[in-house]
Amino acid sequence: MLILGIESSCDETGVAVVQADAGAAPPRLLGQALHSQVQMHQAYGGVVPELASRDHIRRVLPLTQSVLQQAGCTLEQIDCVAFTRGPGLAGALLVGAGVACGIAAALGKPTLGVHHLEGHLLSPFLSADAPEFPFVALLVSGGHTQLMRVEGVGRYHLLGETIDDAAGEAFDKSAKLLGLGYPGGPALARLAEQGQASAFALPRPLLHSGDLDFSFAGLKTAVLTQARKLGPELQARRADLAAATEAAIVEVLVKKSLAALQQTGLRRLVVAGGVGANRRLRQQLDAAAERLGLRVHYPELHLCTDNGAMIALAAAMRWQAGLLPAGASGEGYNFAVRPRWPLAQIDTPTTA
Repeated sequence: MLILGIESSCDETGVAVVQADAGAAPPRLLGQALHSQVQMHQAYGGVVPELASRDHIRRVLPLTQSVLQQAGCTLEQIDCVAFTRGPGLAGALLVGAGVACGIAAALGKPTLGVHHLEGHLLSPFLSADAPEFPFVALLVSGGHTQLMRVEGVGRYHLLGETIDDAAGEAFDKSAKLLGLGYPGGPALARLAEQGQASAFALPRPLLHSGDLDFSFAGLKTAVLTQARKLGPELQARRADLAAATEAAIVEVLVKKSLAALQQTGLRRLVVAGGVGANRRLRQQLDAAAERLGLRVHYPELHLCTDNGAMIALAAAMRWQAGLLPAGASGEGYNFAVRPRWPLAQIDTPTTA
């Protein structure tokens, strides 16, 4: 089966083709293309939804043509078209959903609405070091920070989540307080490499709460308070404050992830989402894994950001598992989207 995947939930247009066999062999990525809108949104200091939607319209079909050439197949050979149904920006989601349903209707093929976070969660299965079920997943993508127990495709149990700001938001908002450009998270991480994390004592919210929930709003406030205290000295101390901020976020993520493994009795951790590309986070998790005899799996760096490959993969793995993807629309090509869609509330899959 050849699956065309389209991702357009926010500020990246991603298209990919994945091949899946009916057996147990993992799906194979045949081709992918990605366009980032970072440069366009930099002038505004963040994503402008209307501009994002318009740019998706311009990019999605040329990217699709490029991916089909990479994959060595024609549009007529595609067996189904997967797209991100949610969560995300409503207008941006509608672009991908509309194009996917239009292509599928023209071909007379089914469409598969995929949960964006499920795509991130399963993305490490495209890496050279693919995980095995069951495992604990740390999802750190945009406005989402969650710990999940994953028994198999579509079998997700929420262990803990953020009660306010997510880790990605803490990175981005702290970066803005430090006068860094958009996107803030990567900029703060780069600056942090030049600083001393011990220079400032920042809080680790809920680190000793006894549960697996997260909270990063208080950390952001602490960064604001410290930046105001520094006043004119902030420019000279930005690297230290960035390093201290990153260290606080990473420590919480690492400690909570290890606690989740201990609580579940599992020995395998999957880290997915944009923050999963953070070098300090990977270093500390790898060190803990070596010390404790655990396994940690990450997607390849180019698959940490939003991309079409993870959407096609999620659809392929649901098909292999004998499940219809959440929101399947084989008839009528209804491309209603779900901008707010917690992964814990993903529709119960039905047997195909």
